[in-house]
Amino acid sequence: MIKNIIQNKSNKLFIYLGGFFIANAFIAEVIGVKIFSLESTLGIAPFKIPLFGNEFSFNLTAGVLLWPVVFIMTDIINEYYGEKGVRFLSYLTVVLLAYAFFMYYLAIHLVPAGWWPGSKEAQGVPDMQRAYAQIFGQGTAIILGSLIAFLIGQIVDVVVFHRIKKWTGEKYIWLRATGSTIVSQFIDSFVVLFIAFYLYPKYISDANGPAWAFNVVMSICIGNYIYKFIIAVLLTPAIYLVHNVIEKYLGHELAAEMKKAAIKE
Repeated sequence: MIKNIIQNKSNKLFIYLGGFFIANAFIAEVIGVKIFSLESTLGIAPFKIPLFGNEFSFNLTAGVLLWPVVFIMTDIINEYYGEKGVRFLSYLTVVLLAYAFFMYYLAIHLVPAGWWPGSKEAQGVPDMQRAYAQIFGQGTAIILGSLIAFLIGQIVDVVVFHRIKKWTGEKYIWLRATGSTIVSQFIDSFVVLFIAFYLYPKYISDANGPAWAFNVVMSICIGNYIYKFIIAVLLTPAIYLVHNVIEKYLGHELAAEMKKAAIKE
């Protein structure tokens, strides 16, 4: 039975795409605790863009390296497997991420061996237990905001993608893929930050510190979205490259049949 599943090109492709999709979402969540300076990384001076009374420079979460890829993968899966395929993977990813965060929580609260906390002091890490907890122990607000933003972003991406495809047919792959990503990334950029740093600490709990000022959240949201918008546009050629690889793998007849079935959903 397993042999029949992996010999079927459609099934095998779904496993490849789904695995890459989930892996990127997981990696983005884990590396997202690091904030990096885009300008310093590129060796240029900070832009200091005036936004809502603040000077915004591109100090971004490392997760932005992969979230545009996740949403573009959504569009590719959407193209061949339709809304049901994307929703299945989105719900599965949310469940797996929630499970991972729960396991991180348990791992953090295991009592460390007596020698372990100071084992990397010579390498500049005086307390491994605290470092471990800071890397894997994202706050409840951030976890909640991230999962809700991901799910809403995925649903919006699917809807916008299919609306554009129904209007344009098989033409303009770049329009439906990049267009839906730009819209979904806009929503994702605002939802996660507003939940994690404005709504949750203000109305639910202040365990993660006081709520950020509205104008501060807005400036960071817009700055993050500017970056994601640019990356989504720059990744447009990659969409055509992946489509060409998939078309060659499936064959024109099977690919056309799958895309037709996907849009009929």
